[in-house]
Formats: sequence, structure tokens, C-alpha cells
Amino acid sequence: MDKNFVKRMIAAGALFAFGLQFFAISVSAQSVKSVARPERNAESTAVSTERAPKRKIAPDLEQKTNELTMGLRADRLQKVIIQMPTETPLNEMFGNALSDTEQKEMFDREVAGNKEKSGILITDLNRLSGRFRNSYDHLGLVSAELPLSKIRELADNGNVEYISPDREIRTLGHIAETTGYWNNGITDRGDADTNTWLTGAVSIAVIDSGIDPNHRLMQWTSNNTPVGTKVWSYDFTGQGVTNDLYGHGTHVASMLAGEYYLTDGAYQGLASGSQLISLRALDDNGRGSISSAIAAIDWVVQQKVNNWWNIRIINMSFGTPAVDSYVNDPLCKAARRAVNAGIVVVASAGNNGKDTNGRKLFGTINSPGIEPSVITVGAANTYGTAARSDDTVATFSSRGPTRGYRTLANGARKYDNLIKPDLIAPGNKLIGARSANNKLIQQYPSLATGTTTVATEKVMYLSGTSMAAPIVAGAAALLLDTNPNLTPNLVKAILTYTAQPLKNFNTLEQGAGLLNIDGAVRVARLVKTTMPTTNGAMLLDGALPASQTSSIGGQTVTWGKGVITNFGFLYGSDLMNKWQGMYASGVLVSDATPFSGTAISKSTTLTSGTLSLYQGAISNNGVLVSDGLLYLGANAMGGSPTPFVNSQGVLVSDGVLVSDGVLVSDGVLVSDGRAASTAILGDNTAGMTPAP
Repeated sequence: MDKNFVKRMIAAGALFAFGLQFFAISVSAQSVKSVARPERNAESTAVSTERAPKRKIAPDLEQKTNELTMGLRADRLQKVIIQMPTETPLNEMFGNALSDTEQKEMFDREVAGNKEKSGILITDLNRLSGRFRNSYDHLGLVSAELPLSKIRELADNGNVEYISPDREIRTLGHIAETTGYWNNGITDRGDADTNTWLTGAVSIAVIDSGIDPNHRLMQWTSNNTPVGTKVWSYDFTGQGVTNDLYGHGTHVASMLAGEYYLTDGAYQGLASGSQLISLRALDDNGRGSISSAIAAIDWVVQQKVNNWWNIRIINMSFGTPAVDSYVNDPLCKAARRAVNAGIVVVASAGNNGKDTNGRKLFGTINSPGIEPSVITVGAANTYGTAARSDDTVATFSSRGPTRGYRTLANGARKYDNLIKPDLIAPGNKLIGARSANNKLIQQYPSLATGTTTVATEKVMYLSGTSMAAPIVAGAAALLLDTNPNLTPNLVKAILTYTAQPLKNFNTLEQGAGLLNIDGAVRVARLVKTTMPTTNGAMLLDGALPASQTSSIGGQTVTWGKGVITNFGFLYGSDLMNKWQGMYASGVLVSDATPFSGTAISKSTTLTSGTLSLYQGAISNNGVLVSDGLLYLGANAMGGSPTPFVNSQGVLVSDGVLVSDGVLVSDGVLVSDGRAASTAILGDNTAGMTPAP
């Protein structure tokens, strides 16, 4: 027998045994202002009922330390993200129990405590031959680097809550008509004033590879003449560059806010009246680190809570493979903090929906799309037509359930298994702005389209959930332009309630369905301008339309009337007729259906009225989100599997199977290179056509 093979087997067995017995347990108590907290779901109840120890090292980082101990890996500097213990319940549910002033005081207290702890960490890192890189005081996170051999010692530090690798992030790479934006009464605000238009006039942060501010689609226009850029730019890569050398961010920005006057609206973004803040976190190859993205989010939260810049939306068209549960994932925690500050956060689902043989892959949602407070967007293929009858889920679009995990006391991996994406939007072969001399067009010359020779007017094709996300972010801007007092959770609920479920696709592929701007704007107009605070109070100033349908592309589109929660969804008109406690600030929509260990139920403090609750994901075969057959039950998604060792000596703790695809789980990786090229070029079908 091969001696090297025997040696590897012995080492692997010892490593497996070592991994089972190593647990880092941390307990912390905080003295905070007493606020009423509604029922919690999986994030809190699952932890307590399963008695999971608090492991302070991310699973993939812990594996590296184990390999170092076994002599299978060299001791090298490791870039990490450190989570510090929170001073306040900012990541907890407090709903509307706190006023804006009290929330501001809470942020100030959190920032002061984080600055003190990060100062102590500087000294501690130096003692461990490490280096402090940056602190993100509004998020409670620190980036650093230190020898891999010192990770466990750092984990014992009382100012350290959790340590994750500073993982790499990558780009994931006709709209107005096919979403219903151009419908009568929508884009013209439905009033008698011919000078008023619904343009999504809010401030939006785009965390990406930068934006070309000189492109005509990024220029304010008066009398068909450019009068200045709508883009403010900042760099978080450390390269000192704000322009888009890669070509991704500019295309994303044009999906979101492309100006009407180039080619008479052919390439107009949905929120053409928005002010864009470009936060460059990806380099000229479309790559970056989560610390760069976290730095950008921290900057946005700082602007918002100090009333320096009222940024209402963050768009993140990038992702990193999910390893940590959203409970521990630093990028998810940063996104949650932004939502708790009143910012709508939109993220792309990912482009890993199929393998190299074209088979469906499930469980491939990227971080931060696994975070329940985020609006996670998958991609639809419109085949270049305005009509909805031919629309499908793009084959490359990542599917749920989410697969970040925690390790339980019995060694089992407790996967989050949340239903994602929340909804889908057009994302295949879309035409948008082409930044000058970008690398994408050099690598894929076939993406070029259009006839103009003017550099600042050139356009290109791109595909991916990266393109779908800014379309939903643009839709969110239209809702906030219509009613500025909508909470982030209510924005999500309106978008999903009015979405159109596509027949023959399941909830893990399309969430609530395909974006419907016509329906969403009509509902937002009915919502009271002063948000209720009592669960069950009337939410609308008028009645919902009797049919609850829209006309798009000459066809009738029925609203799905559902809202995705955690392991199922709620259905019924009272989701819009009445204020649901889950719409409040600081609350998760997913907490509206707490999981008991075998099933989900309706929270009495977060839901009200006549609502149907569906246990699990369904395969849709009708027009409503509730029309279909059970595809994957809530018990399978929310339950805790019993671990066992298979014949290859691998610990298996999955327990969730799907019928028409492959679930990505323990040790299975998806090729990013394959996914990137597939998504950039798109499904090999008809697509959007260039303007003449």
C-alpha cells in the first residue's frame, strides 16, 4: 500500500478527532437599557434549545489552525476580521420601542466602546506578532493580520467575540417596460402635474468596482445636454483609484440610475433621479476583501446616524461563498447594522446556480445574501421581451437554502437553511454603460454592442444577479421616493407581496417571484405617511385594488400576495391591509414565524389579521405564491440533524435533500471561474436589443 496514502489517512483521522474535541466557549453579559423584545426565531431560540457552545473561530479558519497543528500547513500571516462584544443591543430586536434620539445615543455609546476595545486590541495584536489594520467603529469590527499559530490565543481575548478570515469577494456578474415602470400612473406619479416624475430621488451607495462619472448615463441632463455627474466617488481598496477600471460597477450603476436622455430611455435605470455614492471596494480585476466592503458599510452607517448624508439604500452586487452562519458572518453583521440604521440593503444572490454539466445546484447563495435582513435578489431571463409569459429563472442564478452554519455541541453542523432569494429581477443579457477601456470588455470583446464611437456613450452586455440586484435597489428607491417613511422591512414586504411567481419554479429559485414595479408603487402610495406602531393597526389610507393585478407587456400579472420569512412564507391581503410588527425597525421579517423544533408558527406580536402560513418552500404551479406543491418542508430546513460518519470517514450532518438538483454542502466547492464566465456571457438565449 502507498505509504503516503497511509500517512494522509492517519493525519486526516487525527485531525477529525481533534476538530471534534476543540471548542472555544465564551460568555458575556451586557447591562443595557431595558426594552421590550418580541418573540425571536431561529437565531436565538435555536441556539438556546440546541445548547450550542459559542465557537469563536470561523469553521474554515479553525480548519487551517488544525492543519497547522498537524503539520499539514505552514505558519503564515492570516488576514482576519475580528468581531468585538457589543456594548448595546444594536444587533438585537427593539422594534419601535426606541426613538430616533435613543437609537442615536445607542450608536454613540457603541462607537465609544468599540474605539476603546480596538485600542486595546492594537497592543494585544502587537504582542502576538500581529498587525492592526483598521477598525470599523459603527459596526464593531476590526481587520487585522497575525500568524496562524496565534489565532487561538487571540480567541481567548475578552475583547474578541468571533474571528473570521478576511475572505475574498468577487463581482457576480427594455428594463423599465418589462417591470411595469412605464405604466400609466406610475412613472408620471399618477397626478395631473405634467412636470412631476417618479425618479427614485434618494441617495444610494453602490459598493462595487467604482463608477465612470463621465459616462452619459451617469450625467445629469438639462435640455438634452450633460450638466454634471450624478456620482460621488470614494476608494476603500487602498489603491487611491475611484474610476471603474474593471467595468462592473459602471454597468451596475446604469441599471440602477442610468439617465433617460441617452437614446431616449433605451438604457434608462429605474432610479434615474438618484444621487449615487460610489464606494470602490473591488479592484481592477473585480476582486476585493470583505474588510474593504465592511469599511464601506461602516462609512455609510456613520454618514446616516450622524445625519451627514441621508443614504437610504446600499447595493452590493458581489459576494463570497457562505461558510459562517449569518449569526457570525462579519459581512452579514455589517449589513444588519446598516439595516438597523434605517438603510435598505440589497445584495445579489450569486451566480452558482448550475455546475459544469448544467445541473441545478441548490444551497449556493453567497454572503451577504444569506443575511435575513438583506433583500437578496436572483436573476430572471426575460428573453429580451416586455411580456412576462416567456420569463424564466436564469440558469446561473444561485438557489437557496442558505448554507452558512454553526457547529453544535454534538459535532453536527447546524445550517441556517433560510429561504433565499427574496425575489428575482431581470439579469440576463442586459445592456448598460461601458466604462472606458475596462478589463471586462478586453477579456470578453463579444460583450460590446451599439454603434456609437463616442467613448462616453458606449454600452455593453452583462449578465448575472449583479445586474438584477440594482434593478431591485432602483425599485426600492421608487418606493422611498413615493413614501419616504417606509421602513426597510416594509420595503422588502411590498416588493415581495407584489412580485409575480413564475410557474414551474420553486421558492428556493425565485423567492416570492419576479419584480413588479407597477404593483409595488401602487401599494406604496396607499401606505400611511406616518407609520403605525401597533401590531394590527390599519396600514393603508385606501383599499387595495380588488383584482391585485398589473398589466405589463400587454399581459395581466397577478400579485403573489406573499412574504418570505425563514423556513416558509406568509400569505394574504392583511399583509398590506394591517401593520405587521415584523415591519418595525430593528426586527427581522424572518422572526415573524418562529421555529419550534418541528414547525414554524405565526408570532402573535409580529403578525396580525387573516394570514395563511406555509411550512417550507413550494414548487409553483399557478399564479399566486401559495399555488403549488410542497418542495422542501420547514422541518427539514429548520431541524437539527444527527451527525454520523460515512464510509469515507467524513462527518456528515446535512439531512436536507432536494429532488431536482444537487445540494452544495460539506466540502463541496463551486468553481468561481466557471460561474463568472457563465454569468457574464449569460444564458445562450435572446436578450435585450441595442438602440438603433
